Amino acid sequence: MVSDRALNVLRVIVQDFIDSSEPVASKAIAERPGFGVSAATIRNDMALLEEEDLIAAPHTSAGRIPTDKGYRVFVDSLTHHRPLTSAQRSAIERFLDQSVDLDDTLTRTVRMLSQLTNQVALIQYPSFGNARVRHVELLPMDSERVMVILITDSGHVDQSVVNWTETPDDAVVGEIRATINEAVMGKSLDDVQLALQMLPGQASPERREIVERLVDGLCRTLEAHRTNRLLVAGAANLVRTETDFSDSVYPVLEAIEEQVTVLKLFTEMQQGGDDVFARIGREMSAPLSETSVVAGSYQSGETDLGVVGVLGPTRMDYPGNMAAVQAVARYLTRLLDVQSGSGEK
Repeated sequence: MVSDRALNVLRVIVQDFIDSSEPVASKAIAERPGFGVSAATIRNDMALLEEEDLIAAPHTSAGRIPTDKGYRVFVDSLTHHRPLTSAQRSAIERFLDQSVDLDDTLTRTVRMLSQLTNQVALIQYPSFGNARVRHVELLPMDSERVMVILITDSGHVDQSVVNWTETPDDAVVGEIRATINEAVMGKSLDDVQLALQMLPGQASPERREIVERLVDGLCRTLEAHRTNRLLVAGAANLVRTETDFSDSVYPVLEAIEEQVTVLKLFTEMQQGGDDVFARIGREMSAPLSETSVVAGSYQSGETDLGVVGVLGPTRMDYPGNMAAVQAVARYLTRLLDVQSGSGEK
């Protein structure tokens, strides 16, 4: 355990190192208002922090920099996040309010978050396993094709194009649409496929092939819902901080592009509520072990969760990034609630 004054010394070292990227010396800390002790006393505190592996000397410099453990203690000691300005909050609302559907909303969200934080912004599509089907629409496009549209209660709209074997008249299309909706409306996406697979066998022989094709198109759409997807914006921000990495930043960029490692991490961090979480440095496996991830959950509909966050070097503005992620996640939840028709702004 270290004293309250030593923890204050740690906070100063973290904040100054984040701002300057230079090791912080005891003299610079002692000269700051509020400490009222000598540089020698600060050096004793720094020695205790170093014994606890909270700070380290990068070279032979008299200054010290935070370790991953030091960043963790700093983050855990934050009692509040730096609030966004009213201009930043207004910008988030104006930009996201222009979105037209879930894909557009999430794309706008990562762009906005990257601009707010100057980090790589990432957003996981919500898991739709608990979503329920609100409606299925069939829209004939021409004599050979029909668009099959799936709408969920979480506001997601997905579509696929199916080829007709023959062109049915409007009455037949209406009957098939009604049959499909009767079978799937209100069911969770996990239960819909089984219900759909029973429909061709219940159809009359002359409609069986048409129904089979429509069911196949819907099942492809449902399978797309099961694919864990990630949107990314601001990868160039990571390249600009390459000096913060001991070797090369490119393995991190490759991991982001391949998505598997980040999606696994987001799944581990996913939970409800307004809390924002951080994974720092060696708390993650390579190639992310020289980065930090700040993330929070958002909600689409009543049950479907996704994760939104930022990734950057461990020398990042944790209070600012945590405030931005929290604000964006909260507004995203409210916006998706409105888009799904289950709430009001």
